[in-house]
Amino acid sequence: MSERLNNVKHLLYTAAYYPEEIDRVLDKKEPCFIKFDPELGYVLKNYVFRDGMDSTLSSYVYHRAGYRKMFHYRDQTCRINTYGNSFTQCAQVNDGETWQEILAAHFREPIRNFGVGGYGAYQAYLRAMRIEQKKHLAARYLILNIYDDDHLRNIDAARWIRVAWVCRHLPRGRRDTYPVHGFPWKHLRFDIKKGCFVEIPGCLKKASQLRYLVGKENYYRIFKDDQVANLYCLTQGGEIDEKKLNELEQLADAFELKIDLRSKKTRQRDAMKLHQIYGQRSTMFVLDRFRKWARDNHRELMILLSYSAGIVQDYLKNGTRFDTEFLDFLQREKYIFVDTLEKMGEEFKFFRGNITQFCERFYVSRAGAQVFDHFNPFGNFWFAFAIRKELVDWLKPPPPTYRY
Repeated sequence: MSERLNNVKHLLYTAAYYPEEIDRVLDKKEPCFIKFDPELGYVLKNYVFRDGMDSTLSSYVYHRAGYRKMFHYRDQTCRINTYGNSFTQCAQVNDGETWQEILAAHFREPIRNFGVGGYGAYQAYLRAMRIEQKKHLAARYLILNIYDDDHLRNIDAARWIRVAWVCRHLPRGRRDTYPVHGFPWKHLRFDIKKGCFVEIPGCLKKASQLRYLVGKENYYRIFKDDQVANLYCLTQGGEIDEKKLNELEQLADAFELKIDLRSKKTRQRDAMKLHQIYGQRSTMFVLDRFRKWARDNHRELMILLSYSAGIVQDYLKNGTRFDTEFLDFLQREKYIFVDTLEKMGEEFKFFRGNITQFCERFYVSRAGAQVFDHFNPFGNFWFAFAIRKELVDWLKPPPPTYRY
């Protein structure tokens, strides 16, 4: 029987870091796979994980500029930069097995991969703003890949609050166990008085301050009043105090959502609805800002939508999706985007097995530092060719392979 969440204290006690976990991040002799960053939470470093298909080792190598190792046409001028999450980074496969490298080989032009596992759309946007200011790295065509959990990450003060609860039964603390991440970062919140989203800086300024997050009481003291931590507590069946409940009801009113957070019968379901809408509207804010910047700076922006195996399975079984409001926004505002959930549905029509067998073809089992499953090499190949036509039509001139 799964453990039931009682309250915010229970949630944050579970999320608190152990001394050994932070020591591993700060150890200069045996470098960790991440490096603390006060704005982005962390950036990636070279590492090898046993997280690949069939429990194989995956190699992750990064250029000093921050993009993942390139193989195809890397000596040529790059006009495509990709940003986003672990489905952009292509977690759980080797460097040459990413969808960017598959497309680069096919297109006969380089594609840079600036994806970072665990980032939301907002953190990916902030990373893009850093990179695109540098002339030697700037590209005309920018791709932002949005994963189903990315909406919620935008509004996390520290994503580890949610990740640690999901992984609460895994062994932690020793050097040979779960590699931690999800540090405090710059994030978004909706300001009810102003009626708009605002940017909130992370609560830590330097790596040594990560030690402030060690220990249950320390972690609880820092995040006990956090709005989204309290909202997440409700989504997991926990209780929160009256003041925080009132704040969330005001937020729901601002979003014009008809929900009931008072009823024990509907509270958890309605809290999940509020959490999702909150996240998706924060992504809308990010995209409007990103597109304006792109237009002002003579860049082109394309949005890709990626999904976990669980979301794909639900869609194939029931034909329903959690992000209809966000999809309506993309269509209404005429964003250039590719919906790979719909493409998964089209692919399944030609498959003779069941839904589980279908997903097993594309995804790797959960492993290592990865909280969610990712595409295996075949899945990345499928993804590359699922978005191929839209990319070819978007690029002017088209890739060398398609020029006549």
